[in-house]
Amino acid sequence: MITIIADSGSTKVDWRVVYPDGTVKRLSTSGINPVFLNQKEICAILEQLRASFEGEVGRIHFYAAGVTGAQMEKHMQECFLQVFPQAVSSADSDMVAAARALCGNQPGIACILGTGSNSCFYDGAQIAPDKVPAGGFILGDEGGGAVLGRKLLSDFIKRQLPAEIDRAFKAQFPEVDMNLIIQKVYREPMPGRFLATFSPFLHENSHHSHINNLLHSSFAEFFGRNIAQYDYKQYRVNIVGSIAYFYQDIISEEAEKQGMTIGKILKTPIEGLLAYHQS
Repeated sequence: MITIIADSGSTKVDWRVVYPDGTVKRLSTSGINPVFLNQKEICAILEQLRASFEGEVGRIHFYAAGVTGAQMEKHMQECFLQVFPQAVSSADSDMVAAARALCGNQPGIACILGTGSNSCFYDGAQIAPDKVPAGGFILGDEGGGAVLGRKLLSDFIKRQLPAEIDRAFKAQFPEVDMNLIIQKVYREPMPGRFLATFSPFLHENSHHSHINNLLHSSFAEFFGRNIAQYDYKQYRVNIVGSIAYFYQDIISEEAEKQGMTIGKILKTPIEGLLAYHQS
């Protein structure tokens, strides 16, 4: 029987189809977030997946940011049942995915640094209930791509960027003005995704002192406001996500300043999840 493992964002799902002989097929489809998609829309994506391989599916392990409780888990299981009627399925959050991908069956501090940020203590089997809430890019998400972008845009509209960075920003984003920012952040859905699109610009200009300070202070906030509340002296800090991957040097510096030790840094959780479910 085939096992399917999936890591889903709102834009894309990374699928791993594991055959009984250990062969793995790598597939992708458009993203599945059960908060925003109804059953018909999710099943349409699953039908596309089903047409991409042959064989009977026995088990499905699905992880996504939108799986926030029993209701969403049931919603996803009903969808899987329609397309893969013989399969036993589970649906868990992206935080569970991060913990399993980073820590496997061992205890540790697991974090996400992508568009948003999140963290938990994982005891090797489950997430401890007293995790620090993420808060979203308005109240929290320190160090996440949306907050980095928010800080950059705030400096831009308040004329706080050094002249050379201001010129570079305007050259790369000539369409970005106050009207567009207001529209994208306050009137359109998924403002966090818009804000996070400016992370590559920050990475390209991370050598500049102003941007370097913005990045260092942002990651210092992530550790100070989140990770400091876990037992970081006993356990390493493990992080998954594109922001963690591309800024790992700065992240490691800020962690060391606060007496913390970085363990694993992964760009995506899917290969770690594959190892976890094959162990």
